This record gives sequence, structure tokens and C-alpha cells, in this order.
Amino acid sequence: MTNEFELKILGTGWGFTGTIDELCGRIKKEGYDGIEVLWPAEKKAQEELFAALEKYELELGLLCAGFDSDYQKHLEEFIAATNEAATQTIRRPLFINCHSGRDHFSYEQNKAFIDHTTRLSRVTGITICHETHRARILYSAPAARHYLHTIPELRITFDVSHWCNVSESLLEDQQETLDLALSRTDHIHARIGHPEGPQVSDPRAPEWEPAVKAHLDWWDKIVEAKRKAGKRLTILTEFGPPDYMPTLPYSRDPLSDQWAINVYMLQLLRERYIR
Repeated sequence: MTNEFELKILGTGWGFTGTIDELCGRIKKEGYDGIEVLWPAEKKAQEELFAALEKYELELGLLCAGFDSDYQKHLEEFIAATNEAATQTIRRPLFINCHSGRDHFSYEQNKAFIDHTTRLSRVTGITICHETHRARILYSAPAARHYLHTIPELRITFDVSHWCNVSESLLEDQQETLDLALSRTDHIHARIGHPEGPQVSDPRAPEWEPAVKAHLDWWDKIVEAKRKAGKRLTILTEFGPPDYMPTLPYSRDPLSDQWAINVYMLQLLRERYIR
């Protein structure tokens, strides 16, 4: 890293049904800087990922998670995944994004996940962020506010679409919490949510203009802060497949083209933020 602002925009493999080599080829062709993927548990999948990254000269962002509903098993799974992802020496990730904890775990239980990543980030120098995601530690703005106030080291992946959905609003009445979250953001998941769901059907459609504007205003503030600080910001274009993508009844045909929307978001972000 340098002391100059740097923006890296990554593509998602969410919903892609081909091989990792095919995915990376498409990501490169569209002009992304890299890819964000779930850290693979199997050695063969890791080797295939690293080979594709080298072949297409792409950067890497990693997602690590715990999934078990039992707290102890969840924590152990999460620690194992983050430790392996952060200490492997084949390809250093730009960041590690965390799907951590559960909304029904206690404060002290969830704090253990954050304490672990704080220590791991300090040792490895890798940026490790906890995502503002439904069902996780930071599932809502009010829940996140408590963690942000009590744990100064907490860094986040700002996926505000979830908060809009949980609070059934564009968060007009929670500006103080938003400002605190924006100041702790190192990574953005660029999906547009709305009061009744985590993903609009198509951000290009005029009926979603208020939601799009709200998200862009939040992202603008993050970018400006990183620009002033001379720090790197990473963004993932993360419009998802069904059932995040609305579908027609019976046929379940998606209302829009997920890949095309993510490429649209890539282009919008580049035009808006790269000078």
C-alpha cells in the first residue's frame, strides 16, 4: 500500500455455475481488478483458485464464515477458516471479509469473533472486516452501533442493503449510527437495498432512484474519507441470483440479468470515483 488513494473493484462468483477458471476469465474480460470468493476448504479448490488468479492477473478478496448454530462449533469453524486464509503464503488477499457470529448469540459470544480477527489482523497486517449482514453480528444499525461504540478496533464491510431491509427504511432516522459505520468501513458490498428487501430488481430502473441515490450518497462519503486519508478502498459489485434477485411466479425466471447489473455497477463506480 502507498499513501495515495487506491480503489479496487472486485467481481463476485455468487450464482456463477462454471469453473473458477471460467469465472476469472469473465471477470478479467469485464475489467474488474479481482474477485471476492469464499475461502475454499479443500486443497484442490485452493490450487484451482490460485492458478486462475495467476493466469488472469487478478487480485484476491476472501470471505470467511462460520455456519453452525452452536456457538462453540461456529467459533471454532470461523477461527480455523480465518487463520488458514490469513496465513497461507501463496496469494496475500487484499482483505478478509467475515460472515461472523449470529444475531442470537450474546454480546460476549459475538465479541469473541471480533477479538480474534483484531489479533489476527495485527499479526498478519491483513485488513479483516465484519460484514453488516442479516443474521450476523452486525445485522442491524442499532445492533451494530453497540459493537462500534464498545470495540474501537472493529472494522466493517459496509453492506447497508441489509440494514435498509431490517429497519424497513432508508435509515433517515439513524444518521448518527450511519456516520459511525462509514468511519469504520474498509470494504463495500455495492448492492442496492430498499425498505422491503436487500436487493432492488434493477438499479437502472427509474422507480428505484431514491434507493440508488441513498446508497451512492453513503458510498460517496466513504470514498471521500479514504481519498483524504490516502488509503485503499475495495468494493465488490454484489447483486445476487435468485432468491436475492426477484423472479416471476411459477417459472422462477429472474426479472433481470444478474451479471449485466453487476457490470453496470462496475462501470458506474469507475466513472464516479476514479479521477
